[in-house]
Amino acid sequence: MITDLSQERLRRWKLALGDNEMSGLSQADQRMGAALSALYDTDESSKKGRHGGLGKSSPKVAKWLGDIREFFPSPVVQVIQKDAFDRLGLQALMMEPEFLETLEADVHLVAQLMSLRGQMPPRTVETARAVIAKVVEELMKRLRGRTEETLVGALNRSKRTRHPRFSDIDWHRTINANLRHWQPEYHTIIPETLIGFSRKTRTRADLDHVMLCVDQSGSMAPSVVFASIFAAVMASLPVLSTQLVCFDTAVVDWTEQLVDPVSVLFGIQLGGGTDIAGALGYCEKKIEHPSKTHMILISDLYENGNSTEMLKRAAAIKQSGVNLIVLLALSDEGRPAYDPRHASILASMGCPVFACTPDLFPDMMAAALAKQDISVWASANDVEVIRAA
Repeated sequence: MITDLSQERLRRWKLALGDNEMSGLSQADQRMGAALSALYDTDESSKKGRHGGLGKSSPKVAKWLGDIREFFPSPVVQVIQKDAFDRLGLQALMMEPEFLETLEADVHLVAQLMSLRGQMPPRTVETARAVIAKVVEELMKRLRGRTEETLVGALNRSKRTRHPRFSDIDWHRTINANLRHWQPEYHTIIPETLIGFSRKTRTRADLDHVMLCVDQSGSMAPSVVFASIFAAVMASLPVLSTQLVCFDTAVVDWTEQLVDPVSVLFGIQLGGGTDIAGALGYCEKKIEHPSKTHMILISDLYENGNSTEMLKRAAAIKQSGVNLIVLLALSDEGRPAYDPRHASILASMGCPVFACTPDLFPDMMAAALAKQDISVWASANDVEVIRAA
């Protein structure tokens, strides 16, 4: 007797094994299996006689993408789509605006478009900008509220006001002050008097300064996208002074363009070598108030330049009083590849060194701005910190 569970397991095995094993499956399952085989069976097709493959035909690939979207949720589609680019080399098709419009827009697609920017024909450029704008809009919706809520505050808790903003209300004191206004029929208190915190008036010298120094080598592509979005959000906060510096063998300061993150991303050219020493040297010259500066170096630490000089400059920045934090990646990709020797040496200088997901980044920045021990924060959030050798 075959149970429903056994049938489901058999179905899944047939889909996993591909073309030659799909007899007995429903028509929809056979279409799903064919869509997966077209991508994942191509490497073994010559050995096993399978007929998968997408070829280089734009209509064929576009139809395949439509099938994938029919069968799988958006996060899975993004993974499959990324695999298609990596395994089948479909970058040439992205030069066609009609094909580009059919793709599932995500961080990895933005990275592909950033790397292909210089090769695009004029008719594709505007479509590519529209795709990047869509991803930026979605990421801003996801990341802005949490970032602003976490970082905005700068509250002077020694001064009280009877006219606070909603986000600055001290609810404990407000409830105590309004207990006499308890309404038993509604089981609530009418807060006739609001008590809250007044905000500090701060000059530029008083502001905390956040400097994102981002490695734009090809392997860091998702980190560049997320860092640019966070920089744009933080630059909009009046309680912070934010700078965005991207580098490969050259350094580009995007601080003045942060009001338009789409233009920033479309202007960044991924790839090339990596001169971390040169980037740190540039940033060091831009530091005006070391004790109020938080430098976030986002890099896998594979230095193509002068490693000794890189470590020397990092040590000088740290010793000047700057809160130097090293993120090996700012992405959802999991543990990244990185240079373990450089990571260990930077950790020995007292720099927190770890990978961070976008969802945790606002909390990490809040801990940094509050001058908390980032290693303690990391431990509380199950983040693995690189230890000194």
